[in-house]
Amino acid sequence: MERNAAPQAKPDAPLVATLTLGCKLNQAETQQAARVLQQHGCVTVDRPTHADAFLINTCTITHVADRKARRLIRLARKLSPDAPIVVTGCYAERAGDELSQDDELAHGQPIQVLSNVRKQEAAGAVLTALNGTSRSTTQHASSMVRTRAFIKIQEGCDDVCAFCIVPHVRGRERAIPIDRIVAAAQERVTEGVQEIVLTGTQPGAYGRDRSDGSSAARLIQALLAQTDAPRIRYSSIQPQDITPELLACWDDSRMCRHVHLALQSGSDAVLARMRRRYSSAEFREAVGAFRAAAPGISVTTDIIAGFPGESEDDHQATLSLMREVQFTDVHVFPYSSRPRTSAALLDDDVHPELKRSRSAELRAIGASHRFEALEAEIGSLHTVLFENRSSGLTDTYLSVRVESDADLSNQIRSVRVTAADASGLVGELA
Repeated sequence: MERNAAPQAKPDAPLVATLTLGCKLNQAETQQAARVLQQHGCVTVDRPTHADAFLINTCTITHVADRKARRLIRLARKLSPDAPIVVTGCYAERAGDELSQDDELAHGQPIQVLSNVRKQEAAGAVLTALNGTSRSTTQHASSMVRTRAFIKIQEGCDDVCAFCIVPHVRGRERAIPIDRIVAAAQERVTEGVQEIVLTGTQPGAYGRDRSDGSSAARLIQALLAQTDAPRIRYSSIQPQDITPELLACWDDSRMCRHVHLALQSGSDAVLARMRRRYSSAEFREAVGAFRAAAPGISVTTDIIAGFPGESEDDHQATLSLMREVQFTDVHVFPYSSRPRTSAALLDDDVHPELKRSRSAELRAIGASHRFEALEAEIGSLHTVLFENRSSGLTDTYLSVRVESDADLSNQIRSVRVTAADASGLVGELA
């Protein structure tokens, strides 16, 4: 990927590698930091490379995420041994004491690392600009890339599911006011962005911490009425947060037909131990409600395999629900005990090998359903937002590639699907 520089960047501007692990919210916050850097004379790149400084935004949702964070830190140090490194994000919040023992890292605020960037003139401006853009104070996040912009609408979570460490590292729910989100979205659209992606720790719960009547439905209604965004994507929702007013938003064709409903388990007994706020029947009803409100909608999910106490019957209940719903895509995670969660007090009694085998079975069924969903699109017509010369995403969040002599980047074009393979859809411009 080419460097993503603001117009005022100088040829000798410091290069900062902004690297992200984890969720869309992390992507949004990294994009906001990169935007500020660009506006003040730096050049940023979102891949590991030799750089003058590194900003690494981390995840800690599983022990695997922790391992990826440590690996990325080591890679940055190998690529540029003398470059300062800042580690931020959820892993940094959880493992701050561990990271603070590493004298070669600047843990926490981006301003700490950038004070040592070699090009001091540009770095001085960056220091001032980044003051206050940490997780606790950032008002919105966006991207200088003129294709899709991630905008943070809230952070924190009050649900405190048994397995999840996120409420401990992100804190309680805090929604950003609707007018600020609308202003940020319209600014990005004015810059040429074609799709606004709304993100947060718990986007479906937007507004329940506020006393002004804010809700996800009212936010989306405002965005549809007050911005010119060609596409709006609002996908991460839980069954208990669905309302008739929210479903009605999909009457507008600008709403992307994709929803991510995290199942976690198809067993009511496991859902109760997880402290999820819905039953398997309510989950089924939620899927049906979305499919009725937005025909052709793509439904994706997360599933945890091997949660403490999960029996073979529990596992089979999850498989049964998967076969019934037929998700477009499934992310499967073997259960990973996280410190400071209530599940960490439970007996982790599912053998690691059994977790692996159950995960493999879940993934195999998920992959089969995904390919069936892709094949079902052959012959259909989709609008595709091209993220590069020849490939992009449908509003249903399916990857499509075409052959074209022209550069289609950042264009929304009609595409007729002609084939499907393991990597996505193949089509031709209609």
